[in-house]
Amino acid sequence: MTVWTPTDDGYADLTSHDAFAGGAPHNTFARLRREDPLHWTEYADGQDFWSVTRHADIAEMNRNTAVFSSARGIRMEDQSYEEYLARRTFQETDPPEHSQTRMLLMKAFSRTTMAQYEDDIRAICVDILDEVLDKGTFDATKEIARQLPMRMLGRIVGLPDADLPWLVEKGDALIANTDPDFTTHVLDKLDTDEYRMMPFNSPAGAELYLYAKDLMEQKDKAGDTSGVLHMILQPSKDGSVISDTEFRNFFCLVVAAGNDTTRYSIAAGIQAMCHQPELLEQMRAGGDIWETAPDEIIRWATPALYFRRTALQDHEMHGKTIRAGDKVLYWWSSANRDETVFDDPFRVDLFRNPNRHLSFGQGGPHVCLGMWLARLEVKVLFQELAKRLSSIEPAGPHRFLRSNFVGGIKELPVTVRRA
Repeated sequence: MTVWTPTDDGYADLTSHDAFAGGAPHNTFARLRREDPLHWTEYADGQDFWSVTRHADIAEMNRNTAVFSSARGIRMEDQSYEEYLARRTFQETDPPEHSQTRMLLMKAFSRTTMAQYEDDIRAICVDILDEVLDKGTFDATKEIARQLPMRMLGRIVGLPDADLPWLVEKGDALIANTDPDFTTHVLDKLDTDEYRMMPFNSPAGAELYLYAKDLMEQKDKAGDTSGVLHMILQPSKDGSVISDTEFRNFFCLVVAAGNDTTRYSIAAGIQAMCHQPELLEQMRAGGDIWETAPDEIIRWATPALYFRRTALQDHEMHGKTIRAGDKVLYWWSSANRDETVFDDPFRVDLFRNPNRHLSFGQGGPHVCLGMWLARLEVKVLFQELAKRLSSIEPAGPHRFLRSNFVGGIKELPVTVRRA
């Protein structure tokens, strides 16, 4: 049984959020990989750009920071330089500046450090699943996928449990700022530029900044130096410290990206289980599958659909010239379905090895800081879910985010039977 079949006509408008509301337009990506792998894409709301869709091209370009820069923004949306400076995080910087910030945080997010959270993750998963599975029918995104990363955010960042639902709501408003189910400030329907200096051009950024400022004041008074927020405030090797604006933007990034990537990977994995019954049997059998299953689930999900770069100099490719100043979009979602790299890419193969997916931006300096946490959360959640189920099936149609930046199933009704 096919997990999900794309329905676009092969000529979807990649600049339209509505074109992604039924899932990524993979028929369009497949056509572009075959016919026009470096495609000039017209953008009615801003500067036109190049769409890169082949895995090999994206992997090579992602390493080439001398030509392709993150320091002009990573989204399709155009920004003035003033807006870029006001809204940027370390994601929107290039080495060596980017590397200096990563050095402050790498230990906190290392594989060794994340492994120490496995017992905490497992305990949270057990609590979530034992509470929800007896309902029989429920929204798996809301009741399972949303819960785990939200609770782990509090542990790692050092946030009060009582504040977490509010924080995740604001994080959703930031990163899903094109979906009216998550925000009243829908990015492509704005009639104001009041929040153009805020992260993601969203009023939620202002609210999160005030929260973070108050939180750190309370932590300072209590002498609390736990969590990554304290780490990011420490001086770098050259003695420099991040500004208030940079701290605000970093906090917003942690709240938004720290939730959505794992949430939508878990939701996609559960959706796959509904349509490929053998996946539950394979998970229940256990063993070596847990060395490969998390990456396959994350490949299948590809929560970040693309990242943008800006060319710093002219670059020849596929008989075309990318000019200095041109926007270039790396479509991770297309790379992760590239049939020249992945056998049967529209099926979930939990034993897929090697699995050269690019969901974390692997191979470049901006590789996802939280990838070890995401892998561990996905692994433990599905281990605990599989041992508790005898079956899982759809209880209605699933719904995707209205976003061409974040790929995720926002509603996933399922019916389960406990083992």
